[in-house]
Amino acid sequence: MFLYLSKILPLLIYPLGFACLILLLALLVKNVKLQKWLLGAALAMLYLGSNNWVALGLARSLEWQYLPDGPLPEAQAIVVLGGGTQSANQPRQMVEVNQAGDRVIYAAFLFRQGKADHLLLTGGKIDWLSTENDPVQDMLFLVEFFGVPEAAIWVEPSSRNTYENALNSRLLLESKNINRILLVTSASHMPRSVRVFERQGFEVIPAPTDFIVTKKDWEQLARAPFQTQLLYLLPSADNLSLTTRMLKEYFGLLYYNLRGYI
Repeated sequence: MFLYLSKILPLLIYPLGFACLILLLALLVKNVKLQKWLLGAALAMLYLGSNNWVALGLARSLEWQYLPDGPLPEAQAIVVLGGGTQSANQPRQMVEVNQAGDRVIYAAFLFRQGKADHLLLTGGKIDWLSTENDPVQDMLFLVEFFGVPEAAIWVEPSSRNTYENALNSRLLLESKNINRILLVTSASHMPRSVRVFERQGFEVIPAPTDFIVTKKDWEQLARAPFQTQLLYLLPSADNLSLTTRMLKEYFGLLYYNLRGYI
């Protein structure tokens, strides 16, 4: 029940869900002046959440916390967090990747560069929430496809969230006397992931990927001409989705801090 509530309740405080709650309240109240204030608040919430500056600003604030400043050092293992794959369910003819699929590609790239001798793929699924296979099985297929030998791969299929990723990874890796890891996950997810893994006693070398905001993107946003800036100010469903994803990470950081996970 707790896991279920942890998935449902945050939806009501993201821009779309919160705006819907405000609109529902506006329909229920009788005071016309209060109705106008509530309608204005819902509109403001949706507009800000779907604004290009807000969405990219939130993404940048998370993604640029662990910017690489040169080649990554070597480690004892590369730990890859699941969430970037889609199973070969019809009509898909093979395992596919979503935007976070860069995690798998980058991990295989780091392995082939000789950054570590082993990959640990970690990530299970919540049965009532997903029709996909266990993420580690799909990740395993892809990293082998990219040339990582099976003997170099470990899998951890039980974790359902970032905290369990770190906890279960520690249980597996400490038996192998491994403490120094390259941690591969999406750049926006890295701030929470680093803190959780460090709390479990790992020496973490962040290896972020799946960047949404590059330096050129940010420069373009700041230097764009007036007519382009007007386009940036228009609401966009893509921006609303991005804002929601970034707020999810900030709420995740707050929640993990309150729970003592970080």
